[in-house]
Amino acid sequence: MAGSLLSRAFGALELLANHPQGIALQDVADSLNIPKSAAHRLLASLVEYGYVRQDTASAHYMLTMRLLTVALGFLARSGINDIAQPLMDRLAASTGELVRLSVIEGDPPNQSQVWVGKAQGAQQGLRYDPDMGRAAPLSCTSTGFAWLACLSDEDALQLVSRQGIALGPELGRNAPRTLKEVLSCIELARERGYAMVTDCSEPGLAAIATAVKHPVTKAVIGVLSVSGPSARLTEERMQALAPELLKTAEELGLGYQNSSLFGGRARNH
Repeated sequence: MAGSLLSRAFGALELLANHPQGIALQDVADSLNIPKSAAHRLLASLVEYGYVRQDTASAHYMLTMRLLTVALGFLARSGINDIAQPLMDRLAASTGELVRLSVIEGDPPNQSQVWVGKAQGAQQGLRYDPDMGRAAPLSCTSTGFAWLACLSDEDALQLVSRQGIALGPELGRNAPRTLKEVLSCIELARERGYAMVTDCSEPGLAAIATAVKHPVTKAVIGVLSVSGPSARLTEERMQALAPELLKTAEELGLGYQNSSLFGGRARNH
């Protein structure tokens, strides 16, 4: 019973995270496949603990800032800012593009890749600046391909199948539509030692990414990427940026032991 309640609570939080403008009680019940009365009790508990509030005008339920506060507090204490931010800032300044860092969460086979940090190098013109804290789509992003390229084909395709191939009109014309096409992108990333995409996860976007590896075991602990408008970040330019990207990823790997986010020891603040 406790497990079921906990599962419902996390399910409700994830549902509300996808509806920043709020969602009606009946919609919560329908989405979680529970009675309306059970949904009301669950939301009332989340309201009591300060993670959810009910809008007085619409009666819709929505997240408060407490969950974000907890997440940001964890990031601050994990050591990630001390280790990764200066390196990401340097790479962003050098490339003039958006630099992002993701970490590998969970244990096999239930792992995921979550974006946790960024540095914006573009000072003018087109800027690409997505939200942090969400799982990276594995089937259509350079960060996904860079991680999957370090796994066996079987393990890589299992992760993609579990998450699902990203489909929809918002994707770029080069987004893989089948597992065979995904595997071709993975194989190309293995050959290069890094992944490059253009017009894949969305039209007009290009990105290059490489894995951040444990300095001893060589296990993938994260992925570092540079992304921007494809009109500016051409394939030739991405190839020219690759050596600096690889060097920065290596430096991040060497500093892993100082951050609990990478599985090492965080500094005490």
